[in-house]
Amino acid sequence: MPAGIATAPHGTLDLVLAELKGLGLDSARENGAVVTFEADLAGFYRACVGSRVASRVLWVLGQGDAPDPDALYRAALAIDWSIHVPEGGTIAVDFSTAHSAITHTHYGALRVKDAIVDQLRERAGGRPSVDTSRPSVRVAVRVVNDRATFAIDFAGDSLYRRGYRAEGVAAPLKENLAAALLLRAGWERLAADGAPFLDPMCGSGTLPIEAALIAADMAPGLSRDWFGFMGWKGHNATLYAEVRDAATARIRLDRLAPGRIRGSDLDRRALQAARHSVSNLGLDGRIQFAAGDVADATPHGDGGLLLCNPPYGERIGDADGLDALYSTLGSVMRERFLGWQAGVFTGNPSLGQSLGLRARRSHHLYNGAIDCVFLRFAIEPDQFMVRRKPGELPAPNAARAESPGAQMFANRLRKNLATVGRWARDEGVECFRLYDADMPEYSFAIDLYGSAPRRAYVQEYAAPATVAEEKVRGRRAEALAAIPLALDLPREHIHVRVRRRSRGGEQYTKVAELGEFHEVTEDGLRLLVNFTDYLDTGLFLDHRLTRARLRALARGKRFLNLFCYTGTATVHAAAGGAASTTSVDLSRTYLDWARRNLELNGFADAEHRLIQADVLEYLREAQSVFDLIFLDPPTFSNSKRMTGTLDVQRDHVDLLQATARRLAPGGTLVFSTNHTRFRLAAGMLDGLEVEDISAATIPRDFARNPRIHRCYVITRTQ
Repeated sequence: MPAGIATAPHGTLDLVLAELKGLGLDSARENGAVVTFEADLAGFYRACVGSRVASRVLWVLGQGDAPDPDALYRAALAIDWSIHVPEGGTIAVDFSTAHSAITHTHYGALRVKDAIVDQLRERAGGRPSVDTSRPSVRVAVRVVNDRATFAIDFAGDSLYRRGYRAEGVAAPLKENLAAALLLRAGWERLAADGAPFLDPMCGSGTLPIEAALIAADMAPGLSRDWFGFMGWKGHNATLYAEVRDAATARIRLDRLAPGRIRGSDLDRRALQAARHSVSNLGLDGRIQFAAGDVADATPHGDGGLLLCNPPYGERIGDADGLDALYSTLGSVMRERFLGWQAGVFTGNPSLGQSLGLRARRSHHLYNGAIDCVFLRFAIEPDQFMVRRKPGELPAPNAARAESPGAQMFANRLRKNLATVGRWARDEGVECFRLYDADMPEYSFAIDLYGSAPRRAYVQEYAAPATVAEEKVRGRRAEALAAIPLALDLPREHIHVRVRRRSRGGEQYTKVAELGEFHEVTEDGLRLLVNFTDYLDTGLFLDHRLTRARLRALARGKRFLNLFCYTGTATVHAAAGGAASTTSVDLSRTYLDWARRNLELNGFADAEHRLIQADVLEYLREAQSVFDLIFLDPPTFSNSKRMTGTLDVQRDHVDLLQATARRLAPGGTLVFSTNHTRFRLAAGMLDGLEVEDISAATIPRDFARNPRIHRCYVITRTQ
């Protein structure tokens, strides 16, 4: 039987596997980051029409070695494309690569396209044209470890595009991700039992609509008018019609009693879009939408499911006020929805603490490129939490502090304080990392700041979804009980955060409003840090040696700091004798912070400019040149204040070339990134000479994590 591949959003492979088996594809199995299977043509049609969570379904044509572009061309040429591409048809090639010599996706796609066109022109005398929007055949090519897999994309367009959405609004949740959340939350079982459903922040209605499709066993692909296989030469329209008819016969509209599935939102335009979508599905009157605030949400039955995707400071909504929104949502759930199940999908896990409920399960997922967590709750009194101030330690627990685990953890902290602390004193380092998950079961990073008084900044690494929440809570309690005793610090001098991989724009996210700044010193310079209001303190300790290098290079130089954050690198450059400094960032908050840092050190004159701008726009429009540039972009950013998105791995070549154009002859560009898997495409940096200085910029206190950042010195050769 033909081999197939189903792709899926991160963290949902098990759901796709269960779906495909339920659709009769018994050979399906998880295989790395995809689900593979073998099926007849009808099985492929069922997968496309019936899968709620899969992103794409691929019909595998073959494989071949592709250590270089010419070998890729030959491997593509070995496939008989005449049995797949109809005469006069069109093609498109989607190309991806990993751990291979071929890294340029556009060039890889071009070589495969050339092979298809050359073969068909030689055999049939005509050549297919390219249509990237709706081709007759969309070819998917994936090269991993120099081995290429060729397939036809039976979806044609991602399966999350159900075909029912009439109009979009800001930040819609993709339909297949919405379905995954519902399935994770157990909605399939609850729906079969007749339970009600509510999304009190439904936007354009994606979650209620997908909940209705699941409840009625309505295949999501029935509302689509196009799949990728429809232009394929091997398409069997009669067989496809039979698959659709069988799916249609399973629909149970009797399970959609009016008012059972509900959504509410303050955005009336979004609600209108939701109603249009419902009408397109032929489900008028079966899903109830109403304008309303989350504070007014009320249950419409017992034992239901409340599920929502509230804003979290990305794309829509401002970061300010989100804590209050989550707090209101939590209060509503605790006071009115006892006995219900609940799920909250958020890209800001720290806001989840504001709900005042203990999550019984959490799942790591992505909303587009945004790292998110799906928190699941059983709304019962024994799951309620007492809220604390941001970063505040829990109440002292003598029993926890005396437990064997807490004692073992405390002993490690004391040992580190004796060794790393001695090094810091000898080197005159006031702010340093004391502990970085030295004991894997106590997964924290602990930094010490200042000397009189000293403060500890404790960051807990988010545990994998595979670790039971009960175990996570126990280890956390032991660690937080041990830290004040081991470090001999008052509790109010210890600040706690949950640490996770960065998301786009989170450097602009405020998580509290206490406004408490503290002065510390580094290399004789005075700098302000904040332990409560933001996701970072304002001083990246792993860049200590990089800042010192910039200071040493800066004398007499015109210095440019891009993505300047709180301006600490600018302060060092100014202290090193820079002739002038220019600092660029999109955030007014951080530019004000940078101004305060400069003023604190006596650098407040006109030679030190602060510019609020999208760095990408600034580089396109700037005319000035600089002798020394520091470029430290976020790993990913799609802040609503930017004109586009920034992905440092995807965009670093263009970003570095644009920055290098601002270098004066003989100038130096220092480029740093905290992308832990970053790979510099040095071969594409025409006219630039690159020196990797990463190892020399990792401070001793970060030696346990040498991949915390990459750093390069770049100069122009032409």
